[in-house]
Amino acid sequence: MANALQAIRGMNDILPEQSFVWQFAEDTIRAVVEAYGFREIRMPVVEKTELFKRSIGEVTDIVEKEMYTFDDRNGDSLTLRPEGTAGCARACIQHGLTNKQAQRLWYTGPMFRHERPQKGRYRQFYQVGVEVFGLEGPDVDAELLMLTARLWRRLGLDRLSLQVNSLGTSEARERYRTELVAYLKTVYEQLDADSQRRLETNPLRILDSKNMQVQALLEQAPRLADYIDEKSQAHFETLCALLDDAGVDYDINPHLVRGLDYYSRTVFEWVTDRLGAQGTVCAGGRFDGLVEQLGGRSTPAVGFAMGLERLVAVLEEIHPDATETSADLYLVLMGEAASRAGLVLSEQIRAALPQVEVITHCGGGGMKAQFKGADRSGARYALVLGDEELETGTVMLKPLRTGEQQSAIARDELIETLTARLAC
Repeated sequence: MANALQAIRGMNDILPEQSFVWQFAEDTIRAVVEAYGFREIRMPVVEKTELFKRSIGEVTDIVEKEMYTFDDRNGDSLTLRPEGTAGCARACIQHGLTNKQAQRLWYTGPMFRHERPQKGRYRQFYQVGVEVFGLEGPDVDAELLMLTARLWRRLGLDRLSLQVNSLGTSEARERYRTELVAYLKTVYEQLDADSQRRLETNPLRILDSKNMQVQALLEQAPRLADYIDEKSQAHFETLCALLDDAGVDYDINPHLVRGLDYYSRTVFEWVTDRLGAQGTVCAGGRFDGLVEQLGGRSTPAVGFAMGLERLVAVLEEIHPDATETSADLYLVLMGEAASRAGLVLSEQIRAALPQVEVITHCGGGGMKAQFKGADRSGARYALVLGDEELETGTVMLKPLRTGEQQSAIARDELIETLTARLAC
């Protein structure tokens, strides 16, 4: 095994014993977002690099340091998508979706960023994104936050807190940026190296620095809230009132800015204390200028993304003993004739009882070996078929997890018996 190939660092395999938790999360997310009227959209994993430079911002950490970018054989610069909103907006523009009625869209899939792998942060990671195009009021912002609160309840998650803030318009934010930079330059020598670098590129990101010394300096800095335009302030106040009406708890975090250039007005994060430093499970906000920035019509928009790795990690911490659902039936087949008949029988059961999980033993082997396979599968019952059962038109039903007695079941009564035993 010393010379065996392994997965690329930060790009992980999801093994069968882990995938059922992912499936539970994905199925629950799909059910909740579709209950709110969202339709699925699927975008390419690879986009033109220019898309992310124009949307995320050329001086962001993602574009400067983290994107997987390469030239294809035609000399075009392409990038593995580091996030989904830009591609979703591009697809809406390309196919004219933003020219019609409002769009409620969701997507899921892998994203790619070249950063230091750690718990909850990988180089290939999976996200679910939910985006609304064409609605500008705070009511849709509030509905998205109500949707996520409902999702946490459906998943059985606790200890998630909501932080919200308003960035105002891009013009208001630029005025604030000028004043913030002027202040930070007066304390430049006291800033850490990361904040000094951001001061030249993306100074608003200094607001969410995790360095306590920097946070202490920010106590005397100009406040973003003092520069918010009246319309954005009214938007934010209505959003907070709607959350109050709905009973959704939140904290206003004046330092919450998010890391992408396209955000405006509402920004938010759902944060947990279960994952250490990587505590953000779901985040998003408004990006009213993005569609126009990418060449489309001026279109208000709002959305969020959640990292599935972090969501799964929280689920696994809450339910550490959770195990994959076991099979219902395992067919033990003795002899060539029984093996052939067993494949047909298993298909008949699946057709009649589509919700029942059936494993048919393949590859031959004696009865002892086959029963070991049945036990490893976790199946509730074994169906034994051999020459005697073929001759009598029966199947032996053997309970594997209880003290019930095994019994011979007539083939024409099997579906009815299984329906009763498995409570189908």
